[in-house]
Amino acid sequence: MENILLVVHLIIAIALVAVVLLQRSEGGALGMGGGSAGGGMGMFSARGAANALTRTTAILAVLFLGTSLALAILAGGGREAESIFDSSQPAATDSAPVNDGSPAVPTTE
Repeated sequence: MENILLVVHLIIAIALVAVVLLQRSEGGALGMGGGSAGGGMGMFSARGAANALTRTTAILAVLFLGTSLALAILAGGGREAESIFDSSQPAATDSAPVNDGSPAVPTTE
């Protein structure tokens, strides 16, 4: 199941990259060139194609997010949740004094 979901996830990722690269950049051309010569706003006009690509990008992004969450849940499904409060051993510290028989403070007499 996990392998099938991983293959679907990769296909969605490749399709998402392709759809994003197909979209026309609007950043540099703002205010230049004016509108379209045709009056139709159908599917095959520039605006209709942009809307279709935007909608396709949104759908692929939602699918990508869904498969990512599903893969994360499947990857962590076999583990049991652990808490630091469940451990019965106290944590070891490096600052504990070591008793090796020597006096703690050397005295000069």
